[in-house]
Amino acid sequence: MARRPDRIRIEVFGPASDAETAEDAFRPSNDAIRSLARLIGRQMAREQFERARALERKQARQNRSGPMR
Repeated sequence: MARRPDRIRIEVFGPASDAETAEDAFRPSNDAIRSLARLIGRQMAREQFERARALERKQARQNRSGPMR
Protein backbone atom coordinates (compact mmCIF):
# COMPACT_ATOMS: atom_id res chain seq x y z
CA MET A 1 0.00 0.00 0.00
CA ALA A 2 1.33 3.40 -0.94
CA ARG A 3 2.11 5.81 1.86
CA ARG A 4 -0.25 8.75 2.06
CA PRO A 5 1.08 12.19 2.95
CA ASP A 6 0.31 13.42 6.46
CA ARG A 7 -0.58 16.90 5.33
CA ILE A 8 -2.91 18.20 2.67
CA ARG A 9 -1.33 20.64 0.28
CA ILE A 10 -3.39 23.66 -0.66
CA GLU A 11 -2.46 25.62 -3.74
CA VAL A 12 -3.05 29.36 -3.62
CA PHE A 13 -3.96 31.04 -6.89
CA GLY A 14 -3.69 34.70 -7.70
CA PRO A 15 -6.71 36.87 -8.40
CA ALA A 16 -8.83 35.84 -11.36
CA SER A 17 -8.43 37.70 -14.61
CA ASP A 18 -10.94 40.39 -15.45
CA ALA A 19 -12.18 38.32 -18.40
CA GLU A 20 -13.48 35.65 -16.02
CA THR A 21 -17.05 36.31 -14.99
CA ALA A 22 -18.56 35.47 -11.62
CA GLU A 23 -20.58 32.69 -13.25
CA ASP A 24 -17.43 31.08 -14.63
CA ALA A 25 -15.76 31.38 -11.24
CA PHE A 26 -18.56 29.42 -9.54
CA ARG A 27 -19.03 26.83 -12.31
CA PRO A 28 -16.92 24.06 -10.64
CA SER A 29 -18.80 24.40 -7.36
CA ASN A 30 -22.15 24.49 -9.17
CA ASP A 31 -21.23 21.30 -11.02
CA ALA A 32 -20.23 19.64 -7.75
CA ILE A 33 -23.46 20.73 -6.07
CA ARG A 34 -25.53 19.38 -8.98
CA SER A 35 -23.67 16.06 -8.87
CA LEU A 36 -24.22 15.78 -5.14
CA ALA A 37 -27.91 16.67 -5.50
CA ARG A 38 -28.27 14.03 -8.22
CA LEU A 39 -26.69 11.38 -5.97
CA ILE A 40 -28.92 12.33 -3.04
CA GLY A 41 -32.00 12.30 -5.27
CA ARG A 42 -31.17 8.86 -6.61
CA GLN A 43 -30.65 7.54 -3.08
CA MET A 44 -33.99 8.99 -1.97
CA ALA A 45 -35.75 7.42 -4.97
CA ARG A 46 -34.08 4.08 -4.26
CA GLU A 47 -35.21 4.18 -0.62
CA GLN A 48 -38.76 5.17 -1.59
CA PHE A 49 -38.91 2.33 -4.11
CA GLU A 50 -37.70 -0.17 -1.50
CA ARG A 51 -40.31 1.03 1.00
CA ALA A 52 -43.06 0.65 -1.60
CA ARG A 53 -41.85 -2.86 -2.50
CA ALA A 54 -41.72 -3.85 1.18
CA LEU A 55 -45.29 -2.60 1.67
CA GLU A 56 -46.46 -4.58 -1.37
CA ARG A 57 -44.78 -7.73 -0.05
CA LYS A 58 -46.35 -7.19 3.39
CA GLN A 59 -49.82 -6.77 1.88
CA ALA A 60 -49.35 -9.86 -0.30
CA ARG A 61 -48.35 -11.91 2.76
CA GLN A 62 -51.39 -10.66 4.70
CA ASN A 63 -53.70 -11.49 1.78
CA ARG A 64 -52.30 -15.03 1.54
CA SER A 65 -52.57 -15.68 5.27
CA GLY A 66 -56.05 -14.18 5.63
CA PRO A 67 -58.90 -16.08 7.29
CA MET A 68 -60.06 -19.11 5.33
CA ARG A 69 -63.75 -20.13 5.39
